[in-house]
Amino acid sequence: MKRTKYASDISKEKFAEIEPLLRSVRRSTKPTTIDLYEVFCAVLYLLRTGCQWRFLPGEFPKWQSVYAYWRKWNEPDQHGVSVLEQALKKSGWRGPRETGAQRLQHVLDYGRAKREEYRHG
Repeated sequence: MKRTKYASDISKEKFAEIEPLLRSVRRSTKPTTIDLYEVFCAVLYLLRTGCQWRFLPGEFPKWQSVYAYWRKWNEPDQHGVSVLEQALKKSGWRGPRETGAQRLQHVLDYGRAKREEYRHG
């Protein structure tokens, strides 16, 4: 079954460049049964939208699996850089513009600043 293409997805070609880096984190005791491309696209979706783990669209792998990979990929090495950061940089991903929660916070902060301005002005 084909899933919906999201704006946060990267191409399969770009993923092929970073796949060895992502696979290096996992222990090679048992073969991977999950599609790492789908997991990585799910992580990109979460980073782009800022949604909660449990609200990850059902087309992606289970949120618990995505979270488990995210935790492994997000652990910093001795230089303080995670595999996820390296993969994002290598893939050319530029990060979220602004999540809905951040936009809301800016609106609230702006309103608070305006109220303070009127009180003292």
